[in-house]
This record gives sequence, C-alpha cells and structure tokens, in this order.
Amino acid sequence: MDQMRDFKKSEVWQKAHQLNLLVYSNILPKFPNVEQFDMSSQNKRAGYSIPMNIVEDCRRFTKGGFGHFSGLALGSTHELEYCCLLCKDLLYIDEELYYKTNNLINEVKAMLIGLIKKLRE
Repeated sequence: MDQMRDFKKSEVWQKAHQLNLLVYSNILPKFPNVEQFDMSSQNKRAGYSIPMNIVEDCRRFTKGGFGHFSGLALGSTHELEYCCLLCKDLLYIDEELYYKTNNLINEVKAMLIGLIKKLRE
C-alpha cells in the first residue's frame, strides 16, 4: 500500500490517466458543436473523475478509510463505459475507437475491483 501514497506510482492510476488522455485526445474532438455542453461535458467529467478519485484516496490514506474514492472511481468507469457506447451508437466515434476505449475501460475496472477487494480484506 506504500505505493498508493504516491498516486503516480499506482498502476491503476497510471492506467486511468491513460484512459483520460484517450478520452481528451481521441473522443472529445469527435463531438459535434451541438454536444459541447452535453455529451462532451459528461464524457470529460467521467473520464477525469476516475484518476482524480484515485488521487483523493491516496491523499486520504488511513487504515479503514481507504477505498471510498476508489469505489467512486469505479462508478465513473461504468458511466464512461455507457457514454462511449452511446457515442458509438450516435456515430460520433467509430467502432475501432469504441473498442479501443472500451478495452481500456475494462482494464481500469478490473484493476479497481481488485484494489477494492484487497482493501476490504
């Protein structure tokens, strides 16, 4: 758990950061202007919420108190997963980008689930 005190050393944070960069660089630019304050904003918030909540958990590292924000990060991965599915179905992103993003989302989800289980032991 010592690596969790420095969020940059956390593998789950690193993967979540990669996911957030993917959202910012490859998905957000694909939105039409009409979605600037709706879908674009929602994708942005869900994307950055994941690594930010991991950082918050690292900051609040205390016995018994650690893990709350990782649960929130997991919720944000589910939200982003749906946002990306909707983006694909609305034809804002192509199938290839959707699957690339969805695979990364699933990796982050699996890592967060593993971390949360470990913290509950």
